[in-house]
Amino acid sequence: MTQVEIFGQTYNVRAEGDSSYIHDLARFVDSRMKEVAERTATVDTTKIAILAALNISDDLHQAGKGRKDDPSNAVARAERLIRKLDDALGA
Repeated sequence: MTQVEIFGQTYNVRAEGDSSYIHDLARFVDSRMKEVAERTATVDTTKIAILAALNISDDLHQAGKGRKDDPSNAVARAERLIRKLDDALGA
């Protein structure tokens, strides 16, 4: 069992292998959630987590295609994702 902190919450993660890898993953997710929180007006932790997951998924998908995102588009992309999330949640 490895204990990690993500966005102010402590989680016990059961995983085989190197606990330092789990800590690295948790730090990465934590940093992405903080980036989303800084760029959005929402304080809803669930929305922040979903937006961070969408951003991470987009990065992975783009990397799989061999393309890099332009960092200047990050704010516009976050705003599009917020609108999609708001529409999906009926907010």
